[in-house]
Order: sequence, then C-alpha cells, then structure tokens
Amino acid sequence: MEINTSQILKGILEVCVLKIISKRDMYGYEINEKLSEYKLNMVAQGTIYPLLLKLEKEKLLTSYSTALSSGPPRKYYKITKKGIKYINDFIPIWKNIYTAINNILNIKGENNED
Repeated sequence: MEINTSQILKGILEVCVLKIISKRDMYGYEINEKLSEYKLNMVAQGTIYPLLLKLEKEKLLTSYSTALSSGPPRKYYKITKKGIKYINDFIPIWKNIYTAINNILNIKGENNED
C-alpha cells in the first residue's frame, strides 16, 4: 500500500507556510522553494496558491503586490497577528501529537521486532 503523503501534510502544511512567512514576506514560488529546502518537496506547486488564498480568507496572512521592472507584479504574503497566534497555539498541540506518534512508532516487539 502506498502512503498518501498529501493527506499527512494537509493539516500541518498551513502552519509550516505561516512559520516560513513569519520570518519575512514572501511570494508563492519562493514559499514553495523554502518548503523544498526543508525537505517538503513533495508539495506540488499548485497546492500552495489555494492554501495561501485560504489563509488569507482566514485573516492569518495578508497580501500585497509589488511592481517588477519586467513582467507582471509579484504578490507577496505577510503574516498577521492572528497568524502568529495560530502558530503559537499550534506548537504545544504539535508537540503532544509528535510525542504520541513517536511513542507508538517506537514500540518494540509486535510486528517489527528489533
């Protein structure tokens, strides 16, 4: 059975994108590149833009356009105070989930005896 990584990432991708944007304003392609640097390169380019739109609708980030010397304006995303609060609220929840899953996956004896 193949593991569906997109389903695993679905819930945590929002906070990952917010955390990346919290360091500095970024545009969509740049966010995707940063995710790849963190080894989340299984995220399709087309996944980012609907997610950014959703986060903007939820007021977790805002956007603005900057004119370029050539080509169309570039849309940058900026985290809001609400977005920062979302990250801060998410961290303790994630730590609990991470610990619980690690404990489950590190069980010795059943089907994967060491």
